[in-house]
Amino acid sequence: MSTATRFDLSQKDIPEAWYNIAADVPEPMPLHLHPGTQQPVPPEMMETIFSKGVVEQELSTERWIEMPEPVREVLALWRPTPLLRSVRLERALDTPAHIYYKYEGTSPAGSHKPNSAVPQAWYAKQAGIKRLATETGAGQWGSSLALACKLFDIECNVYMVGSSYRQKPYRRMAMETWGATVHASPSSETAFGRRFRAENPDTAGSLGVAISEAVEDTMTHPGTRYALGSVLNHVCLHQTVIGQEALRQMELAGEYPDVVIGCAGGGSNFAGIAFPFARRNLKEGCKTRLLAVEPSSCPSLTRGEYRYDFGDVAMTTPLLKMYTLGNDFMPPALHAGGLRYHGMAPTVSHLHSLGLIESRAYAQTEVFDAAALFARTEGLIPAPESSHAIKAAIDEALDAKKEGKPRVIVFNLSGHGLLDLTSYEAHLNGSLNM
Repeated sequence: MSTATRFDLSQKDIPEAWYNIAADVPEPMPLHLHPGTQQPVPPEMMETIFSKGVVEQELSTERWIEMPEPVREVLALWRPTPLLRSVRLERALDTPAHIYYKYEGTSPAGSHKPNSAVPQAWYAKQAGIKRLATETGAGQWGSSLALACKLFDIECNVYMVGSSYRQKPYRRMAMETWGATVHASPSSETAFGRRFRAENPDTAGSLGVAISEAVEDTMTHPGTRYALGSVLNHVCLHQTVIGQEALRQMELAGEYPDVVIGCAGGGSNFAGIAFPFARRNLKEGCKTRLLAVEPSSCPSLTRGEYRYDFGDVAMTTPLLKMYTLGNDFMPPALHAGGLRYHGMAPTVSHLHSLGLIESRAYAQTEVFDAAALFARTEGLIPAPESSHAIKAAIDEALDAKKEGKPRVIVFNLSGHGLLDLTSYEAHLNGSLNM
């Protein structure tokens, strides 16, 4: 087994196609439904909200979808991202487990989110769209889309969940530096935002509210389309560059994972690392466990219902078959703002319903304990969202220690936490709860 700690690929190893798990699931994916007719949503309806290119991907059952060369060229600014072995963390835990992490914080926006923001902006550009509207939780998606829109000369309008807008001012500043306009949601920019704020004056906001505002913005501004940072099939598809690279890097390491872990809010980060390994399980008989980790304060997979629900509070989106806490669920203003969503991606939900993936939920305080240990051993300060995966990886490593057996663990460190230091301050001074 390799004793190296870092496994890098070259730019020629950037995947040439995205992997679509809809082609390989043992039971067909449930279709998105029209909220009025309860019938499958026709493509032309979705194209009033999304770019034509991403609608085609959303509805596709093709296994491999070719990545446009201009998209690969932009991704080459930071891809392939490194895979590293956490030898110092292993020593601190005194575990026989080998812990690897795929580090997505090397992107200009500091997270995995540009993997989907770049193709969504490119497809919008090809369709002649001049303006994109979106929502963002922790700000990682908003900053990624702001960057991508600037690269392709598209206007970007972002509705940022109010609690994150206040907790994470530097995320907002990053978006504005890349030329985006940012509103605290619920805002005064939309009829729904004004009404929701009047009815809930003390609200922290939520991704469901921000999505409602972004969709309304799209429908009321000619030449605008909506871009979503998680949940939908095409977003999960774009993120599979992560797992495809990780497969090749584990070959360089001379090992294969017993468990692959990702944090899960809307689901795209988990899907990105896990779906290529799920394909190996489904098509080649591999037995890797796939573990999605969520906050106990917003536990859609571990405590939600698997049913059709709206993706937003205003009930303007198509109905999606997913694990959900209810589209009107208002999560607490936890610091892992990117995980504050009431539902889980339909693809992730489908695999969970079939028993092909596992789920686990953690409280915020224990997650930050794990993040601090990782920072003090490995040096990197992880994003609060990613720290849920770190906590699970530590627990898996400690289980291996109890069993006295080796275990190969891979997790996705989906972004750095250098713009989340107020969260760490709250953890260190003892004011963090939940």
